[in-house]
Amino acid sequence: MMFQFHCPTRIRFGSGILDDAVSDIARFGRRVLLLSGSDFSRIESVYGMLQHKGLSVVHAEVNREPAAETVLACVDQGVGNACDCVVAVGGGSVIDAGKAVSALMTNRKNVFEYLEVVGEGKPLTRRPAPLVAIPTTAGSGAEVTRNAVLTVQEHRVKVSLRSDLLFPNLAIVDPELTRSMPPNITANTGMDAFVQVVEPYVSLKANPYTDAVCRDAVARAVRWLKIAFENGDDMTARENMSLVSLSGGIALSNSGLGAVHGFAAPVGGMFEIPHGAVCARLLPHVAAANIRALKQRSPDSLILARYAELAAMMTGNPDATPEAGTDWIHRLLDDLKVPPLSDFGVTPDAFHTIAEKAAASSSMKANPVVLTPEELVGVLESESMN
Repeated sequence: MMFQFHCPTRIRFGSGILDDAVSDIARFGRRVLLLSGSDFSRIESVYGMLQHKGLSVVHAEVNREPAAETVLACVDQGVGNACDCVVAVGGGSVIDAGKAVSALMTNRKNVFEYLEVVGEGKPLTRRPAPLVAIPTTAGSGAEVTRNAVLTVQEHRVKVSLRSDLLFPNLAIVDPELTRSMPPNITANTGMDAFVQVVEPYVSLKANPYTDAVCRDAVARAVRWLKIAFENGDDMTARENMSLVSLSGGIALSNSGLGAVHGFAAPVGGMFEIPHGAVCARLLPHVAAANIRALKQRSPDSLILARYAELAAMMTGNPDATPEAGTDWIHRLLDDLKVPPLSDFGVTPDAFHTIAEKAAASSSMKANPVVLTPEELVGVLESESMN
């Protein structure tokens, strides 16, 4: 058995911890580039806290999914104002932008030299500016991952800038910041977190440490995701889902993901659709395709036992079949009211293009079985019929 496990980010976790943890930011620098989404009211308290600590703050917005152009504009703002650290407050998109911005503030080259798939994929050569990640959603786990997902509009795809240097220096995870998420965002981000503890568990790169993280997190998501969706003020549910999200980031950084995220990159690049919604809708269909392919081509695969174990956790039935898990996920999606991909304009005429792009995704490398082009298209066809 050989594996690696890496999580260099310092983590501070707990409801109400933000005020105390902001003091840690001062040790990274005195001039802060503060990144957030377009709703400044969501981060006004953080802005005030930083100023109260005597720090100079330059604010920059990251609207929607971070595009390469948005990242470069933020880099210019940070460098132009002599900022010496970056604080990213928001969902996964903002935090991913923060990673890319902090990297390009010190590695001053064209972003396409570093991007995977559509770029040259060159390694970063200089340590990024210090980065503090403060998530306001419970989904991506981006506060503890080594990649920054960017949208490249000319190629209509999402791709990653990836490096061990991209891990944030500090993650401040305060579940109180997720309390204001509306139900639909709670559902989408929660399903993203759920997928990110399911896929690493059945990954070809799974190891005993990520297994432990994933088992704990799957059980938490099964119990608390629906409650968080139904009652956003339930802080026990919010805390547990923040922990699921954090666990997913740790797991995927060490064990990779799979076909769900392989699809999510091209779908998100081609259509205006929340990442979590894509992952949610495709999870049961990818799982079903993987289970069928494993039974046909590798019937002795230990991954089938893992799918059965996941099904047992989901259903509460220790004798559950792998297929029972996919049925449970379908019911969960109904409970969470996650709309089909067709509601976002994903139609059959795009299926083959999506499948071709998905096959080239780096996430596919860890999928438990190589799915054929026909099987990949079949996943999309299956989703469109549900």
